[in-house]
Formats: sequence, C-alpha cells, structure tokens
Amino acid sequence: MEDVKALFKYRDFTHFISIYTLVDDHILDERHFERITYELLESEAGCHVRYVELSFSPRDHIRRGLDYGEMLDAINRGRRRAQGEWGIKSHIRVDLVRNYGPEAAMETLDLVEAEGEGVISIDIGGSEDRFPPKPFAEAYRRAREMGLHLVAHAGEAAGPESIWDAVRHLGVERIGHGVAAIRDPELMRYLRERGVAVEACPTSNVLIGIVPSLEEHPIRRFYDYGLLVSANTDDPSMFNTDMNREYLRLHRHLGFTVEELFRLSLNAVESSFLPEGEKEELRESFLGEYRRLMGRHRL
Repeated sequence: MEDVKALFKYRDFTHFISIYTLVDDHILDERHFERITYELLESEAGCHVRYVELSFSPRDHIRRGLDYGEMLDAINRGRRRAQGEWGIKSHIRVDLVRNYGPEAAMETLDLVEAEGEGVISIDIGGSEDRFPPKPFAEAYRRAREMGLHLVAHAGEAAGPESIWDAVRHLGVERIGHGVAAIRDPELMRYLRERGVAVEACPTSNVLIGIVPSLEEHPIRRFYDYGLLVSANTDDPSMFNTDMNREYLRLHRHLGFTVEELFRLSLNAVESSFLPEGEKEELRESFLGEYRRLMGRHRL
C-alpha cells in the first residue's frame, strides 16, 4: 500500500505525465469507461456538484487498440445512468493531447465528427512545455466550424506566451490552469476584458510543483482582479481531491469567504458550455440555495 501511495507523489510535471500514462494504460476494455464515468459522477454528485464536463483522451486508448465508438458509447451509458440516479448532468470534452501532434488531432476530429454524442468541446492537454499551442490552430478552426467549444491547457507547465498563443491562435474560450498569467499584467487585462475563463486547479498545481503552496496559488489574485475564474479538481483520483476539499482549502489557505466561494461557483456556471436555457436554470437554482443557506445560518 505504501508503494502505491508513493507512486502518486509527483516530483514534477513530467513525472506526473508518466504516472498518468501508466494509470491510463491499465484501462484495457472499452466497457471500463462506463464504470469509470458512472463512479466519477456518483462521487461528484456526493459533493453536491450539479454539472461536470468530463475530459476524455481517446487517442491514448486508440493507440492500444481500443475502439473509439465503443469507448464513447460506454461513457454515454455511464452519463445516462448517473443522471438518472443522481440528477447530475454532464458533457464530454475531447482532449486532443498535444503530444500526438496536429495530424493526429485532425484524425481525432474525424472520429468526433462521425460519432460525437455528448461531446461539447475540445482541449489540448499533455506536455505543454514541449508542444506549444500554435501548430494546432487548424484543428481548432475546424472544431469551431463543427460547433464545438474551445479550451486549451496553457500556462501550467509553460509561461505566459503559451496562454497568449492559445487565445490568439486557437481562439479559446477557456484556459485550463493559466497559472502563468499572473506574471503578465497585459495578459491579465486581456483575459478580463475578453471574458476568457480560467479553470484554476489549486491542489493539482501544488502537488506537481507548479506553485510552491496553496497560499501562493494565484487563484486569489485572479478572483480579486475580476477574472472569470473557477475552482476545479483537474484529475480527482490522481490528486485525491474533490470539490468539497478544494473549497475548504481555498477558505483555509487563501481566505475565501462563503460569499466568495459562491461567486466562484457562479463563475463556473457562467463559463460552462451548457445551453443558455439550462445555464440560466442552474444559475437560479444556485442563487436560491445560497439564499436559503445564508438565511439558515445567518451568515
């Protein structure tokens, strides 16, 4: 057991990617995706999460012989079961994984175009320090034409220039992590003025050494500056976290008040890719629950 725990103590970003790949390689059957999806959403529902955008990296598994269509079908079965039993809604974000290159990204989009139930957006994760965003511009242009929303991991394992490339060349609506934005005042202004959302992942960023401690995580400064920032778990099982723990850590280590945590939740609703009608319904539900909470506890 201690050996297993030691496995998940990451030395740096590169080491995390290697462990992530090791775990990924143990998904040996398309049917496993139904259980993984269902159990993740069950766990999220237990934290009172109402909506999740699930990241799915099909190329990681296609290279080992798994079938894209069967994987997607299994994920959608898990989504439907979870929504039926727990009321939690979800969509799928396809991670093109920058390590495979732009040509493979186009091939993945071929698959999504042919069979894309539940897919709402694309992303590029992977080794940001070695594979910058700009070469994926054509894939992102095509995804936009397909009606997909656009996200990119940027400013996690590379500097502000990676975020600039993502917004200028890929036209993204959201930035995954975005930690490096804090080092560039002009970029901070750009993100705020353009309403580009930032998916902050505090626990993840600390555990893989992107920031030294929770107290030094820029989410506090992002929020105070007026960025459309939300708190996220990144990979819950890889970092032994959930949304309850993320919010508790933000309160304890960065002084977020109940009202500020609520505003982070509203930011998440606002930056989600839900259809506008469903987004408004979720927003009103959150507001109602917040008022009841404040009234009950007189906060």
